[in-house]
Amino acid sequence: MNLATFGFIITGVLLNAAAQLLLKAGTNALGGAIHLTAGNWFSTFVKVATQLPILAGLACYVVSLVVWIMGLSRTDVTIAYPMLSLGYVAAAVGAWLFLGEVVPPQRMVALGVIILGVVLLARS
Repeated sequence: MNLATFGFIITGVLLNAAAQLLLKAGTNALGGAIHLTAGNWFSTFVKVATQLPILAGLACYVVSLVVWIMGLSRTDVTIAYPMLSLGYVAAAVGAWLFLGEVVPPQRMVALGVIILGVVLLARS
């Protein structure tokens, strides 16, 4: 994989992780768990759809899809798709840094295993 292809792939992965973080920030701003009922689905939809972080997260998804397609057109899916697992690492780090979530040692080890797996894959 050349540098440009890697750039497209990693940009798509990071944008996808950013989308997850923004969506979570938007749901946090709503005050907790979302509960849908027959009587509140429309008002809940309006509340969700007007949260700026949620809109920004959806925009990140759209851009990540375009960038991902560009990267995927340049490499094998057997290389590109496993790179998506780096999104788990990026999302966990972002959740820790920006959302104040706790990342216990066992999760850190698991994230290290993911990184090791991606490094081994990229070198194959």
